Amino acid sequence: MQGLTSHCPVATILNMIVRLQGNLEFVGDDCVHLTVGELTYELLVPAADIQYLQTQVGQRVTFFTLDYIEGNPSFGSLTPRLIGFLRAIDKDFFDLFTTVKGIGVRKALRALSIPTTQIASAIALKDVKTLKTLDGVGARAAEQIIAELHGKVEKFAIGATPAVPLEQLPDYQQTAIAALVQLGERRAEAESWVSRACKADGTLKDPQSILRAVYRLKQGF
Repeated sequence: MQGLTSHCPVATILNMIVRLQGNLEFVGDDCVHLTVGELTYELLVPAADIQYLQTQVGQRVTFFTLDYIEGNPSFGSLTPRLIGFLRAIDKDFFDLFTTVKGIGVRKALRALSIPTTQIASAIALKDVKTLKTLDGVGARAAEQIIAELHGKVEKFAIGATPAVPLEQLPDYQQTAIAALVQLGERRAEAESWVSRACKADGTLKDPQSILRAVYRLKQGF
């Protein structure tokens, strides 16, 4: 492999361990400890998952995993590491995201500070402003991401549905959309989130329940 003869630090992604299920023992700033039988694994995780995982300490959690070798082979400093994702589709998006020039494993994990559906939607819409909000991503990197991934992220993006005039929506949906916009959501995305939440659960008939459902969707659940 070319990476093993490089004089620069490399991260060679492998695919030996694909899923782990165990007891979540610890959540740090960028990693977790997961006990599986007699072994405890350290998994690096996307920034967007940390807040949710903090509520799951002591619970049984399943991660879809990638393992990779990190370090500089010219100095003999190679360290095996595991990355954990709560959804298989997030793992697939990460695989694609790290093909972008200048986006390595560590940078990608920090950049995934919002749900992958939102990042994919921003790429599909060529929304540089949203991509610039990602940790470590400036204007140039945002444009590079769009240049390399536009047209490749549709299956990861928030499902597009035909627009319904706002006044034709029930009052409780209009209120939920307005609340999301006040919280900084773009109107099109707010409408999409509310639509997804209500389609997933037809019993949602008040703004607060819809907003809670939207939050769960944003966390990937």
